[in-house]
Amino acid sequence: MSSCFCLEVAGPFACFTRPEMKVERVSYDVMTPSAARAVFESILWKPAIRWRVQRIEVLKPIRWINLRRNEVSAVVSTRNVQQAMAAGSGTLGLYIEDERQQRAGYFLRDVAYRIHAELALAPGCTEPLVKYAEMFTRRARKGQCVNQPYLGCREFAADFRLVTAACAPADFRLITADTPPAPAIEDTRELGWMLHDLDFSNPVDPQPRFFNAKMERGVVQVPPFEETRG
Repeated sequence: MSSCFCLEVAGPFACFTRPEMKVERVSYDVMTPSAARAVFESILWKPAIRWRVQRIEVLKPIRWINLRRNEVSAVVSTRNVQQAMAAGSGTLGLYIEDERQQRAGYFLRDVAYRIHAELALAPGCTEPLVKYAEMFTRRARKGQCVNQPYLGCREFAADFRLVTAACAPADFRLITADTPPAPAIEDTRELGWMLHDLDFSNPVDPQPRFFNAKMERGVVQVPPFEETRG
């Protein structure tokens, strides 16, 4: 059993980083399924549910911008955290002034997407799905979220609105006649191998999974996770 939802998300900047670009960030041409899933999870996430992205529609022409940003070159190591937890104390601070670096990035600008996802129960869950469907609808209608949705990087915040709700009548739309749904762009292109999501079968070492993406008239169809490649 599952329910389907649709959101429109938009923002001035986005970066869906290609994993092969390790030094300076370069974005994919369009939003990735994992980034779309993160938007749904920022509104509602529970251990009992799973989000499966089905389709991504691109609503604005693909535009690029070069930006140079301040970033840090290091992170607090897991080993130091484990030692501090075992000892009950420790120094875990990261001094930005000592680790600051300027890095260039090739980002998307002025983006808007319509993302479709299926809400399903996790294996073994016996709770009614409608409970979570109504919870998501209520939150999305009011603009509520667990954390601020973002477009690839946390500093690129996303605005969102609910387009359709699974627990509403089939003809129900939150977008009124004054603000009709924007059509997808007419662009068709091969996007190549794109990150689908991470495989957490081994939580200690999650592995990326990819699919051969193609945008047809502004729409990217997302295959099931089981059909992706490592």
